[in-house]
Amino acid sequence: MAPQVEVVVGPVTLGEGPHWDDAAQALYFVSIFDYTIHKYVPATGKHTSAKLEEMPTFIIPVQDKPDHFVISLKRRVVVVHWTGEGDARVVREVTEVDQENPGNRFNDAKADPRGRLFAGTMGNEYEPGKFTVKKGALYTVSPTGRTTKLESDIDISNGLCWDLKEKAFYYADSFEYAIRRYDYDVETGNISNPRIVFKYADHGLDGIADGMTIDTDGNLWVANFDGRQVLKIDPRTSTILQKVAIPALQVTSVTFGGPNMDELFVTTASMNRGEEQPPPCGSTFRVTGLGVKGHPNAPVKMLLE
Repeated sequence: MAPQVEVVVGPVTLGEGPHWDDAAQALYFVSIFDYTIHKYVPATGKHTSAKLEEMPTFIIPVQDKPDHFVISLKRRVVVVHWTGEGDARVVREVTEVDQENPGNRFNDAKADPRGRLFAGTMGNEYEPGKFTVKKGALYTVSPTGRTTKLESDIDISNGLCWDLKEKAFYYADSFEYAIRRYDYDVETGNISNPRIVFKYADHGLDGIADGMTIDTDGNLWVANFDGRQVLKIDPRTSTILQKVAIPALQVTSVTFGGPNMDELFVTTASMNRGEEQPPPCGSTFRVTGLGVKGHPNAPVKMLLE
């Protein structure tokens, strides 16, 4: 049976950063250019949001701290308190990065399997789809806020997922039109020995690699921005195993969720970059019938005092 694709949340401008909270059985995501964070509960169909003063690009629950989330506000990482209703209140500023490039902003981020925050930045977007290149970086942020730069000269930081069996960290600098693999040490969080394991040009693909996740078989599920699809990729063989069509041009990110971790949630954008992107572009979609499962998303370990 072919995968089933349905809209679960209506259009936003730039949906991004989906995170499935297994404990709450809820999906969190952001709309960057709308300055909003979102919560969707599939069991009830309830969708709520809150507007912030600056751009958020990710939202990740804080471990053992209900209703607390690590988010970005442009170049800052902060912790907010948000019940899913009403306003979100900043309770801690964790770090600020890229002071030498004030036009930068954070883009993608996730917690690794031990709860360490990995967060990347990108250069100034001076008009939709046009960026200052080689100005971004990839960082880790400790629970106390100690910030370590792992990579520099990044165009657009994206992707981020881990395979403990393969001792691998996967990452996309989108304008490389490729996916990197690093050796990963789960005990220390260190990454090393980067190499390209998948090139868009080798497969005649349009668009770029955006957000991605990994299933329990070690295959990547990659949002193909400007490609109207999600790609299932075996990074060990550089093989495309499946293409899942999404009824939106600008596919931005993916995560597994649902009670059995077998539903793929897909965020998209509706940015006008010379062409209107009518609904359902910008919607968040749920894909079922894929026959695979993902790993639960890890919360971030973060001190609030």
